[in-house]
Amino acid sequence: MKEIIKTDKAPQAIGPYSQATKLGNMVFTSGQLPIDPSTGKFVEGGIKEQTRQALKNMEAVLTAAGSDFSHVVKSLVFLDDMGNFGAFNEVYAEFFKENPPARSCIQAAKLPLGAMVEMEVIAEVK
Repeated sequence: MKEIIKTDKAPQAIGPYSQATKLGNMVFTSGQLPIDPSTGKFVEGGIKEQTRQALKNMEAVLTAAGSDFSHVVKSLVFLDDMGNFGAFNEVYAEFFKENPPARSCIQAAKLPLGAMVEMEVIAEVK
């Protein structure tokens, strides 16, 4: 049975979608943006700050679904500029220290609300 995941520790959806959907022992997240859930605004700074916030938001969604970064099997990353790939990877590695998941990373012409990064994951539930 499909379960909708929702937490106030991550930004609310900006459209008709859920933060994540759990099906069996798997959770599928929607793209997380670098929005601070307490202010509803992007964090200040560049790609590193935006990546860190998007990952914090993802962590909150995964926690609400009964999972965490160690259970992520696939991530999909959208960058507004592949020139930020190295700086993005520095922060990403802080969250995926061991056995990182499979990942795709693409440059998108434009991301929602002018974000520099957006990320979604598929994870097992603990």
